[in-house]
Amino acid sequence: MVDNSKPLGIILWFTGLSGSGKTTLAEAVKASLKKINISVCILDGDIVRATNHQNLGFSESDIKSNNSLIVDMCVLERKKYDVVMVPIISPYRQSRNEALMELSPRFYEIYFSASLECVRRRDVKGLYDKADNGLINNMIGVSPNNEYQIPITPDFIINSEKDKLSTSVGDLFRFIVFQLKKYSGPHK
Repeated sequence: MVDNSKPLGIILWFTGLSGSGKTTLAEAVKASLKKINISVCILDGDIVRATNHQNLGFSESDIKSNNSLIVDMCVLERKKYDVVMVPIISPYRQSRNEALMELSPRFYEIYFSASLECVRRRDVKGLYDKADNGLINNMIGVSPNNEYQIPITPDFIINSEKDKLSTSVGDLFRFIVFQLKKYSGPHK
């Protein structure tokens, strides 16, 4: 049951190229936050798409629809959790601005900075290799029809190309705790 007397949780909208470390960092920070009794929900883009939005492809309109549907999920989840982390590529500024408008206040855009060369080297899902071999036509950040639009004024930047995971975990953890304190601390 949702307790409407609780303050709304904060939303951390992660954005960055595939392979920039969004989900990895979300999971690591979640573990750290749970140790201090902060409730966390992760709405991972891959899982949400596979379970709730299988009908959507990777055209610009489908990506924007997927992002909009995830905003709707955030509205519900933030009533139950102190922190909702949303690791998705979210390549379009328009979609991120719409999320900001719908979910403010307590919405933070977190940009995962990593060059295309870096994420190609990582290629944890094999997507860049598939795009290079013509098996994926609409690869975000690779296809000229599906560019990644870098955020202009993100609330926080994770440089996953240069910083160690442990450094990024600590930095994001402190950022989240600071934001929660601004809103009278986490709800229990």
